[in-house]
Amino acid sequence: MLLAAWLVHVYTASGIVLAFLAARAVIDFDYRSAFFWLWIQVFVDATDGLLARRLQVRERIPWFDGAKLDDITDYLTYVFVPALFVWRGALVPGVAAIPVAAAMLLTSAYGFNRTDAKTSDHFFTGFPSYWNVVTFYLLIAGWPSQVNAAILVVLAVLVLVPIRYVYPTRTPVWQGVTNVAGAVWAGSLLLMLWQYPAVPRPLFWASLAYPAYYLMLSFGLHVRRIS
Repeated sequence: MLLAAWLVHVYTASGIVLAFLAARAVIDFDYRSAFFWLWIQVFVDATDGLLARRLQVRERIPWFDGAKLDDITDYLTYVFVPALFVWRGALVPGVAAIPVAAAMLLTSAYGFNRTDAKTSDHFFTGFPSYWNVVTFYLLIAGWPSQVNAAILVVLAVLVLVPIRYVYPTRTPVWQGVTNVAGAVWAGSLLLMLWQYPAVPRPLFWASLAYPAYYLMLSFGLHVRRIS
């Protein structure tokens, strides 16, 4: 069982390799491959915690900080690679590329290091740096670069605002519905990635139903908590 516990840590750490592959693809202007590697990492991130809890990894290897490893991996894949894409992919006006990427990197660094970044009742504090998802949607949408920049800056500010957002795989509220809907949504993202750059607009708009549900659930629970 000790070997199995170590394999869980290796599984988590594989996200770092996926981040490298995604970054290399971004630099090579191969955006489809970049987001494919990021999609795989999201799957790893969604499942490694469940494996760790089932195999009691923390109890078997108490001196190794799996949570820190997870945070390092998440920062690279959810923040650094998408920020690299904002610069390389010309998502925003050229003069704004570095400032917008810097805003993503710095606010998320702050968010990751809050002591309440993940609360004991399983919420994220502040916009949880889903930059991989945001930049993928901006790539598919093909909106004006000024609109993209505005969206990214607003979300960077929201990282700093202590609104609670649902932790999908651990939320005690509607977890089954959220995870099943999330799995269907993940499939729709993979389908869009497969069809890129000719993504049907009905599929694009339909896929936004889950992010809308996620935001409404998060804000609703946040308001209920503070009221």
